[in-house]
Amino acid sequence: MTTRNIAIIVGSLRKDSFTRKVAQSMIELAPASLSMEIVEIRDLPLYNQDDETDNPPAAFTAFRERVKQADGILFCTPEYNRSVPGALKNAIDVGSRPYGAAAWADKPCAIVSVSPGALGGFGANHHLRQMLPFLNMPCMPAPEAYVGMVAGKYEGDRLIDESSRAFFQAFIDTFAAWVERHAR
Repeated sequence: MTTRNIAIIVGSLRKDSFTRKVAQSMIELAPASLSMEIVEIRDLPLYNQDDETDNPPAAFTAFRERVKQADGILFCTPEYNRSVPGALKNAIDVGSRPYGAAAWADKPCAIVSVSPGALGGFGANHHLRQMLPFLNMPCMPAPEAYVGMVAGKYEGDRLIDESSRAFFQAFIDTFAAWVERHAR
């Protein structure tokens, strides 16, 4: 069996964020066919095309290389103002350059959005979905993952909500099949 390397991009920069907890749950529930690792975005400078020289910022280069090495991407994002956080949008911009050599190209992906409210980050999920075709990323269409009322699903770092655990398991198993079908 081939093990596929998955880069998880967590849109929240907060160390104890619920989005990061959901990402950790996905890692714990992942089948053996997926090797999953969070790729940090917190140290990426704001994208500025003026930095696209023969010597771009080291953080840009390291991030792009890590994304290029992945067989697939799992985006885990909170919702800020019905959209993705600025840090996540910045990471997407960094990975999409230089033009014509995007690190994201052809990477199968999926999205999990997280919110303390009832809608589960619906706006962020769909705003991110709008960006992915331009990046040439086949995004898993279903199941869609909107994790609402997330605060009640965890006790510390431990997922305690069994219906969420069952959903996360089904989601990550489906994602493994999606990656296998679409990985290059």
